[in-house]
Amino acid sequence: MFYKHLIRPVLFRMQGGEAEAAHERALAALALLSRWQLALRACERVLACRHPALERTVFGLRFPNPIGLAAGMDKDGVALPAWMALGFGHVEVGTVTAAAQSGNPRPRLFRLPASQALINRMGFNNAGAAALAARLASRPPLPAPLGISIGKSKRAPLERAEEDYLRSFRLLFDYGAYFAVNVSSPNTPGLRALQERTHLRGLLIALQSENRRLAHERDTHPRPILVKLAPDLAEPALAEALEVCAETGVAGIIATNTTICRDGLAPADHTRAAESGGLSGRPLHPLALRVVRFVARESGGRLPIIGVGGIFDLDDARRMFDAGATLLQVYTGLVYEGPGLPGRICRGLLRAS
Repeated sequence: MFYKHLIRPVLFRMQGGEAEAAHERALAALALLSRWQLALRACERVLACRHPALERTVFGLRFPNPIGLAAGMDKDGVALPAWMALGFGHVEVGTVTAAAQSGNPRPRLFRLPASQALINRMGFNNAGAAALAARLASRPPLPAPLGISIGKSKRAPLERAEEDYLRSFRLLFDYGAYFAVNVSSPNTPGLRALQERTHLRGLLIALQSENRRLAHERDTHPRPILVKLAPDLAEPALAEALEVCAETGVAGIIATNTTICRDGLAPADHTRAAESGGLSGRPLHPLALRVVRFVARESGGRLPIIGVGGIFDLDDARRMFDAGATLLQVYTGLVYEGPGLPGRICRGLLRAS
């Protein structure tokens, strides 16, 4: 309640209500918090929920709890210790690209408060894979898995996508516990074409080959590779993508990315809904649930699923788990519900167990 009634109104009014400015301020504050061990420990005592009953082992990795931070919140990994202190069971950085890029022109992030939603057309703004690798090399290991989401640089044509993804993967291999292959953002022209069978198969074969080569060279295990799918795919396209994932040994699916659909919005948000970009938050939840159910059914429950989309509370989390998700990630829910969200969900899961 403290966040909703005091902190959130200040953030939402910051710099004339420009959403990205508030995001940058909050991320800068978390980056500063990450430098103070005493503050981190105090934050963890108040907000985090740790218990052996929450632990999960998925695709060979131990997760201290099933609630993770979705890609996009901390693209360049500047506040990793702070996310751990908030009680997340894993953090996914990125989406990062081989080439540093500024993304689409601002404004490019919009709040739809009546619908508890966001629209973004960020365009993979990030400092690049080499910069992320340098930052991660200078940090001690985290107490929970670090996922790295990789995407296609805007300047790379579709026919050079494999080479572009491989460059990021090589630079970051030593630092990621798992890698998420983002082929589903609506904000990079042509990217979603990579979900089609021919493109996706070639990309995943190339990544898995390099995965094995690097693991052999480093005398370590190959990294689990996951694929992040769009919520807007029809079931035949989803089934085709899952066939390719099975053929190429993908370790899991992230369901889902943001949607280009605008269904389920409150009337007060219809004007803002005209902004182009991907929609996340409450209206995404039923679409994400549909994809999670389909993936679980098609894979016979054998393919781990990270469920993402419109998770704001314990009930949303339970619906995702009931649909077939193994782990969850939050983003927009954190914006509206505040930093206590992962701990609240974990405590609720414990009470229900």
